Amino acid sequence: MPEAIMLREYGGPEVLRMEPVEVPSPGPGEIRLRQTAIGVNFHDCYVRSGLYRTLALPGVPGIEAAGLVEAVGPGVTGFAPGDRVGYVTGAYGAYASHRVLPAALALRLPMHMDERLAASVLLKGLTAEMLLRQVHRVEAGQTILVHAAAGGVGRLLCQWAAHLGATVIGTAGSTAKAEVARAAGCAHVILYREQDFVAEVKRITGGRGVAAAYDSVGHDTFDGSLECLAPRGHLVNFGQASGPVPPFQVQRLAAKSNSLTRPILFHYIAERAALERMADALFALLESGAVRAEPGATLPLAEAARAHHLLESRQAEAPLVLLPQEDC
Repeated sequence: MPEAIMLREYGGPEVLRMEPVEVPSPGPGEIRLRQTAIGVNFHDCYVRSGLYRTLALPGVPGIEAAGLVEAVGPGVTGFAPGDRVGYVTGAYGAYASHRVLPAALALRLPMHMDERLAASVLLKGLTAEMLLRQVHRVEAGQTILVHAAAGGVGRLLCQWAAHLGATVIGTAGSTAKAEVARAAGCAHVILYREQDFVAEVKRITGGRGVAAAYDSVGHDTFDGSLECLAPRGHLVNFGQASGPVPPFQVQRLAAKSNSLTRPILFHYIAERAALERMADALFALLESGAVRAEPGATLPLAEAARAHHLLESRQAEAPLVLLPQEDC
């Protein structure tokens, strides 16, 4: 019988529990999937804790997965039973062995892409495309700052930006993570626990600052990231691993004519044409080897709580993927 991780109350990882569920036949414009790999993201942790109250309870969390099409509903074209697809959705429901999904969200996977890789790279890779090519268009010769450069999105950002010809300054929390960041294309790595990253950025850039600062840390780094900007520099806050950013006085941007953005991926992939264009760019870079990603570490779907604990405690050294029992 189909199973899913049900969230019935906000709290710690222990509130994630497996339950049997009924999965209907697909309706008009829908497909039914047997999921083979499910991505685990910090977004899921924010939803589970109640920091993001964007999932109506009780509900099934999770925003990305990959699997096989089992059936297609009326009016669906371009997909057939047996097709391998991946998706990212703001409507949740990914922590499940089976599900019904709007066909407009499904992306046919390239022939050689592992479903476990797709489940761990789609959200992060589409986010990287959005950040580097749309929110702030990184060009050759620019210098940018990437916080958490050894993290999942950070590694993709650094590789992609370096491929575009930018000089990447990354921050990392340990010498081991610094090596990961360098391997991902960082020309300079700042050990933020030992060094003042603002002073180091100013030293590296000769006092000018960076064209863009990509900050997924939030509370602990926001003010410093703003200080690191060059005149007309752009601060892109796209996460809050250390907590939400306090209320901000917009006139602070005027000192150097800076700009500030808080983008959400789902607004950028709402149109099918945009989703396909962004996915094509990601798939092409992965295929060429210009951007590298690994399938990640796997856990059974029933151990979603453990996956959240590993992620939040920073013990996960690779992306985490949940596998329904039959695929373990």
